[in-house]
Amino acid sequence: MCGVLGVSKSGYFKWLNRPKSNRAKQHEELSQKILRAHLEFQQRYGSVKITKTLNRRGVKVSERTVSRIMTKNQWKSCTVKKYKATTHSKHQHPVSENVLDR
Repeated sequence: MCGVLGVSKSGYFKWLNRPKSNRAKQHEELSQKILRAHLEFQQRYGSVKITKTLNRRGVKVSERTVSRIMTKNQWKSCTVKKYKATTHSKHQHPVSENVLDR
């Protein structure tokens, strides 16, 4: 496989065992904070509200970064539709007869 990719074996294994970079560590920490906020609000907050929440808590992060991390981990906000009655049964109008007997 290394021959096909044009990489030496020692270079591959050095890359494989390399410690995580500071940026990768920061993104993992940020992912945990985003997930905690996402679950705290019953998965209803999207990237915009999570960004505002984290900024209020002292974590400086952009909306795009939060959106990218949420998309990568497939975390989506679930909106709940409010119940709306579509009929008004307490009216004084005459009711039609059941002609079809249904």
